[in-house]
Amino acid sequence: MIAVGLGLRPGTGPVDIRACIEAALGRLDLDVADIGCLATVATRAAEPGLIALAAAIGAPVIGIPDEALRGQDAGCATRSTRVVALFGVGSVAEAAALAAAGASASLILPRIVMGRVTCALARGNRP
Repeated sequence: MIAVGLGLRPGTGPVDIRACIEAALGRLDLDVADIGCLATVATRAAEPGLIALAAAIGAPVIGIPDEALRGQDAGCATRSTRVVALFGVGSVAEAAALAAAGASASLILPRIVMGRVTCALARGNRP
């Protein structure tokens, strides 16, 4: 299962989110059909653009609490000082992907940044 971890600014539209996800998937020759879930920090899980995209591609959105994100910090490959100050983790996208993918998850693509969206991919054992 591929978990897509996302960091996004409030008000980001589904077109921008999808573009970032497709760019990330393309780096590994994956497709939108390979997505098991979209994951982000819990406070962004209800963003209208994210909800619209999830409905369009048929993937659930998983909101990851701050504490669970911090539990994935050791697995993060990148660090943003801004994100560390806000969430206590190097990358929301990477930590969210790892948390959503399950206990044996591995980061298969560190975060990429496109405009208002960051995206990372993890492979895991969750259905």
